[in-house]
Amino acid sequence: MENCEPLPGGVPEPAAGPRARKGSPTHRARALLRVSAYPVLLLAAVSVGAAALRFGWRPDRVSPFFLIGTVAYLTALERLIPYQRSWHPSAREWRWYGVYFLLTMAASGLAQYLVTATVSLLTPEEPVLGLWAEIPAALLTGSLASYLVHRLGHTNPILWRFHGVHHVPDKVNVANNGVNHVLDIVIAQGFVQLALALIGFSRESVLVVGLFVAAQGYFVHANIDVRIGPFNHLLASPEQHRLHHSTDLSEAGHYGSDLSIWDHLFDSYTWRPGREPLAVGLSDPASFPPTGEIAITLLHPWRRAKRAGPGAV
Repeated sequence: MENCEPLPGGVPEPAAGPRARKGSPTHRARALLRVSAYPVLLLAAVSVGAAALRFGWRPDRVSPFFLIGTVAYLTALERLIPYQRSWHPSAREWRWYGVYFLLTMAASGLAQYLVTATVSLLTPEEPVLGLWAEIPAALLTGSLASYLVHRLGHTNPILWRFHGVHHVPDKVNVANNGVNHVLDIVIAQGFVQLALALIGFSRESVLVVGLFVAAQGYFVHANIDVRIGPFNHLLASPEQHRLHHSTDLSEAGHYGSDLSIWDHLFDSYTWRPGREPLAVGLSDPASFPPTGEIAITLLHPWRRAKRAGPGAV
């Protein structure tokens, strides 16, 4: 949670999207989308993963195309079943977010390259445990590593100066999921990749888990009116992640972006049915540069801090 107390961005509008008469075809279609949107995404991740294993597709080719498809799918859903219409990116924000997305992808590739170059001899070609046992083990390992490094990004003053860049926007949507400092991505994803490589998970299991994690990472950030009910206690969701960006520090836990079990285990789970943030973002505009000032944002961690770092849990 941010130490800088967040700036209220205003109470969200009560309507999630343009009103449709109850019982009309439009109303029924939106209701169906709200129920089916997440299962369709999970089915796509499983199907692509299974096909990649069956046909031996290369991870460096499968993952980018799957990611682009995921972003396109969720962006379409943001228009069809939005959580808040005011959270749609403007044309100017789309340009900013596009630059950040490319920087994030480059940083992710760099992190993977550095880890692979360092521990490539430790990563077996074939599963050690048997693939269907190794996949859930790799998911739990990577999810725990991601949770820990994300929480450190909020509680360590030095790491917060990198990670806080992600919390500057006063809206949460698919497009600004890529608003990150490049070194935050290198550190966070490098840590996760290193944990998976050192334990010795095979490339096949890492690929399958990576597809699920990528889908989840963009799903939880999506500005869509989707609720997953009791599954919130196992899987991360947009309902939880909006609270993570909340300006109310008492509810802004939820460091898991794929599984929510670690938030339960480490007492950072705050979601309950119907709980929504009144506003998201930061409180002190001087603590971080505006999102659109990309060059200044990249240099920000080395500027003299005006106040002490991150939020404590």
